[in-house]
Amino acid sequence: MNDEPRRVQNIQKELPTPMSYAKHAHAYGQASKAGLSGRELEAAVLIECAADLQRGVMALETQPRLLDEALAKNRKLWSILAAGATEADNPLPRDLKANMGRLAIFVFNRTLDLVMKPTPEAVQPLIDINRNIAAGLRGSPA
Repeated sequence: MNDEPRRVQNIQKELPTPMSYAKHAHAYGQASKAGLSGRELEAAVLIECAADLQRGVMALETQPRLLDEALAKNRKLWSILAAGATEADNPLPRDLKANMGRLAIFVFNRTLDLVMKPTPEAVQPLIDINRNIAAGLRGSPA
């Protein structure tokens, strides 16, 4: 039985709403008050999403829902990162903001591809991007 239409419906149900963005932004703000700097917090969340994606890949055959959930979480994170990076008052250099925007578009497009046809090979670039950006935020090699 082909449950691809069901998977697409489930993903569509999880698309972020303005309220879910507000919820995640609030959680982000609360975590930053817990002692992590913005960069440390962003790095930690990127690493967490990379780990979730990796777990989803490892369980793809037996629990495909784990990958769906990890993709949804990663997409939400990148929505927040893209919105923050492209704000007019963001002090990042213009070219870095543009690069973050392009990375976010890649993440969104790859996520849509994975909803339709999930493969471990197609997930790996998302994992690598998250790990590399986190390493850069921490000032360490990937």
